[in-house]
Amino acid sequence: MDKLAGKVAVVTGASRLQGIGAAICKELAANGCRVFFTYWKSYDKTMPWGIDEDEPSILEEELKRLGVDAYGYEMDLSQIDAPEKLINKVVELMGQPDILVNNATYSVNGGFSQLTAKELDNHYFVNIRATAMLSAKFATSFNKKNGGRIINMTSGQFQGAMPGELAYATTKGAVDALTLTLSAELAPLGITVNAVNPGPTDTGWMGEGIKEEIIRKFPFERIGEPKDAAKLIGFLASEDAEWITGQIIHSEGGFRR
Repeated sequence: MDKLAGKVAVVTGASRLQGIGAAICKELAANGCRVFFTYWKSYDKTMPWGIDEDEPSILEEELKRLGVDAYGYEMDLSQIDAPEKLINKVVELMGQPDILVNNATYSVNGGFSQLTAKELDNHYFVNIRATAMLSAKFATSFNKKNGGRIINMTSGQFQGAMPGELAYATTKGAVDALTLTLSAELAPLGITVNAVNPGPTDTGWMGEGIKEEIIRKFPFERIGEPKDAAKLIGFLASEDAEWITGQIIHSEGGFRR
């Protein structure tokens, strides 16, 4: 059954076909949702996993084959005017969005001795500022009685320390605080706000050594896959989750730190 038929979703950070963002888009589309996703190839090209030039266009075509409208839009979310431009573009092409998934993330390893103001800013601009401002713009433009959904992606910072990822852990931890306070503010508007921690997920970045090391920490004896987080987000986006808000949900298969 198409639980999300007629809904419009905005999903940020869906550049790579192996990524969680792409899996989220497919899950929402499979449930009848029209999907507008953003990508930023320049960032992925600097990462070890890289990206093929045509991955976003392939994703767009895959979504359309599921029978829904889909649109991919390249955008640097670190720019101060990006949130307003994005929501305005969605309204122009698809109408008022019902669902916002703040999936885009900036992440570069580095502990306290490598921390610079510039690197901290780079994390902050995407992980916090873009998430907060996109959520605010989404909410102020929301003109329906209920059914709005904001879903943020976090990384379980309060489940345990993340040595060597100070800027990332700091900014992602702030997403949890944002989720709690924003959920209280937006409840009167009929908008729920939740966060999902997918735990260690195989999106193509894990080498065999990393897989062998962490698989023992999963009681199900397998590593998380993008579809695992996507299924949860599909539920949170639906009417079945109308009574769930202000939650940070750890969807990580019982991962033991």
